[in-house]
Amino acid sequence: MSNSDDSSAGPRRRARPVRLLTAAVFALAGLLFVTSFNTSKGTNIRTDASLLKLSDLIKERSQDNAELEQGTAAVRGQVDTLAERDDGSTKAEDAKLAALRAASGTEELTGKGLTVTLNDAPPNATARIPNVPEPQPNDLVIHQQDLQAVVNALWRGGAQGIQVMDQRLISTSAVRCVGNTLILQGRVYSPPYKISAVGDPGTMKKALAASPALQNYQLYVNAYGLGWKVDEHKALTLPGYSGTVDLHYAKPVAPTP
Repeated sequence: MSNSDDSSAGPRRRARPVRLLTAAVFALAGLLFVTSFNTSKGTNIRTDASLLKLSDLIKERSQDNAELEQGTAAVRGQVDTLAERDDGSTKAEDAKLAALRAASGTEELTGKGLTVTLNDAPPNATARIPNVPEPQPNDLVIHQQDLQAVVNALWRGGAQGIQVMDQRLISTSAVRCVGNTLILQGRVYSPPYKISAVGDPGTMKKALAASPALQNYQLYVNAYGLGWKVDEHKALTLPGYSGTVDLHYAKPVAPTP
């Protein structure tokens, strides 16, 4: 009788921990479901819906900025017309003001020039030359430093004015990239990126070729097919900058005695 009781009690004792473990698993699963629901707030967290909403918001704001710039340009034109009609400046002062406007990038500029086009490599690009490793994703896209290298080289080559995409650069312009998109003066652009400059084409081409950063870029052009194109123009017109030119944070430095 004693052996029979032991044999019947044994399985019941072994089964109790299994039941407790099963209950704990179900409780943990319920906790995970509740946490997931609270985190997602009723949305599907396995999708990129939030990223898509952010992308749509950026595009919407970029369009709003473009429309505001057009309105600003129209108002500025009216202000300039009234100022020219009513001011009491001399011819010498007018000539000095015109020179300052030309240098500031707010006036239309026409002359010989270049357009440099940068573009991402094909998404399925592979190494084109021997003994070169297969590309990583970052090797196939245009980066902020690539755009900045072109702009800086053109300035060094004597560019009188530069336009990136459809916007003229001024002293407060900042060429910045977020991911593989360019954000310039409140507007968003995707590749291919076009950078146009008015100036002596030969001198600017030499400056592009002499840039160490662009020499490095050319290695990726040859290895993976990043886009690089330089077009020369006999007559190129750059529009004047039409956005705000106010400085919000910079302060003039007191002259050194």
